[in-house]
Amino acid sequence: MSISIGFVVSVIGTDIVIQMDEESNKTTYRYNGDLYRGVAIRECIIIQSGIYKIVCKVEGEYLDESKFIEEGRENKKYIRKVRTKPIGYMENNIFYDGNKYLPMIKDTAYLMTDKELTKIYNSDTLNGFTIGKTLKDSIPYVVDINKFFNKHIGIFGNTGSGKSNTLTKLYTELLNNRKDIIKGKSFFVLFDFNGEYVGEQLIHGNSSIYKKVIRLNTKKKQDTITIREESFWDEDILGLLFKATYNTQRPFLKNLVQGRKKYSNKQNSLLDYYTSTINSFLKSSTPRRELIELLVALVNLIQEISNENLKEITDLLEGMLWHSRSNTYFHEESGTNSYMNQNDHIQQTADTLCKIKGFDKLGFMDELIVRATLSLINSVLRGYVQFEHISPLINRMNALKQNIKNVINVSNEEAVLVTQHSYPIVLEVISFRNCNQEIKKIIPLIIAKSYYDAHKDIVSESKIDKTLHFIIDEAHNILSAQSSREEESWKDYRLDLFEEIIKEGRKFGVFMTIASQRPADISTTIMSQFHNFLIHRLVNDKDLAIIDNAISSLDSISKQSIPTLPTGACIITGSSFKMPLIIQVDRIIEKKHRPNSDDVDLESLWNPNNT
Repeated sequence: MSISIGFVVSVIGTDIVIQMDEESNKTTYRYNGDLYRGVAIRECIIIQSGIYKIVCKVEGEYLDESKFIEEGRENKKYIRKVRTKPIGYMENNIFYDGNKYLPMIKDTAYLMTDKELTKIYNSDTLNGFTIGKTLKDSIPYVVDINKFFNKHIGIFGNTGSGKSNTLTKLYTELLNNRKDIIKGKSFFVLFDFNGEYVGEQLIHGNSSIYKKVIRLNTKKKQDTITIREESFWDEDILGLLFKATYNTQRPFLKNLVQGRKKYSNKQNSLLDYYTSTINSFLKSSTPRRELIELLVALVNLIQEISNENLKEITDLLEGMLWHSRSNTYFHEESGTNSYMNQNDHIQQTADTLCKIKGFDKLGFMDELIVRATLSLINSVLRGYVQFEHISPLINRMNALKQNIKNVINVSNEEAVLVTQHSYPIVLEVISFRNCNQEIKKIIPLIIAKSYYDAHKDIVSESKIDKTLHFIIDEAHNILSAQSSREEESWKDYRLDLFEEIIKEGRKFGVFMTIASQRPADISTTIMSQFHNFLIHRLVNDKDLAIIDNAISSLDSISKQSIPTLPTGACIITGSSFKMPLIIQVDRIIEKKHRPNSDDVDLESLWNPNNT
């Protein structure tokens, strides 16, 4: 047996008090060649209760006053006592967590060796890696891959607390050292809002066969992300993207999407839609100059995309006038007497307007605008909508068209990464550094929906043979429930999607890791679904309250330690860990392998010799 330090004097529930021996206040001990840690807050000790070895964690200590009579005088003696709680037990030299046994009065307490502490802190697994050392004891801490990465993970900490280094350390050890094993089985998608992971982070070197970096830029076309058609042609996504009003513009978009889906298998369906719209327009008894202007804009768009000469059509449209007495259109160059109420003229005009080419060359945004324009014309002609209610929606589509075309592409081809039956790379980093705030909000939502839906389609119902992992750094950008700069309907849909992923994704092998400075900004539903937490320094009262409510496994001492944690240290806790521990995460040495989030060296920048 190891060094005894005292005995149990009180057992009330799980509160156990140990009276310490007089020589038990040293910080370290040596015995039979083993190193023992002294008794201090957060240290572990063993209580021998019969054949059981109960492992307890020290939560506090105090001096108890004892009076005694010596040589006829009353004297006082102060006895050191420590308050502990059981966290598990040792059996056959293996640590098991959980309160299975409790000690009795007079049971002896013993110190633990570093070897025994290592068994408590770390899992008995060969399938793991070291991320750092325990802050107080400097015992290497090993993360069990199987228990850690098949769970949702939350990493939180204020700016400069080391959370980006922790995120990078975790996934560097996993991806860089196991990329050949992972390839084809798991796919990791990192949403990088500040461009911190576009270099040699996570997977070292120019490993293009393992890592793909997509730099999205709303100012100019640089890289694009390819998503599936059904993820874009969705009334909710389109409504959010173009801020459609709930009562008028959302139903309009719903009809548009349903109409496209209904005739999706018909060849030249868009051209037929245009032709039928022209005929309805010419035969209408409710003239609107705005509809002519819409048709002119539509023809100009097709002409621009297809490089076809459609001047004859635009000239005919721009010159059309309405004769109110005869309720018919006529062309001003032809006079009013030649063509009014003449079906041959209407047919001749229709034939001319339908001599249009280029519908097969439209991109997804151009097709959306064309379909929306045709749908608006038809809806106005039939009296279904008011022109003034829907036209702002089409104006917003035109305003955002280039930004969206610069960052995404829509396709259902097999070349789309997530629709393949094998993931050809390990890691995809999507950088939003050069995107405006509006695109930063909505595009991650579209990407997540597209990848999530595609993954559900390719995994087996009986066995999950592939996994998808979302990594979201600075997650408050898209998971905030506090934003006041967006409509409630947008916020609700955005949060609903990510809440679905985090609540239901595990069944399909989809897992999420997020890192954020402000846990108070993250949706409470999302916070409640994390299994594992790595908590760096947090000082805001709201953030601390959220952590307190979200994590049941965090003891009172750990909670009190959060505001004073040193840089790089974090409390690691959750369902994958036996007990909460403060870990000093190893700092990544080489700068090119660290995220681009280092503090600016002002001393060097402002050095007068630095010219």
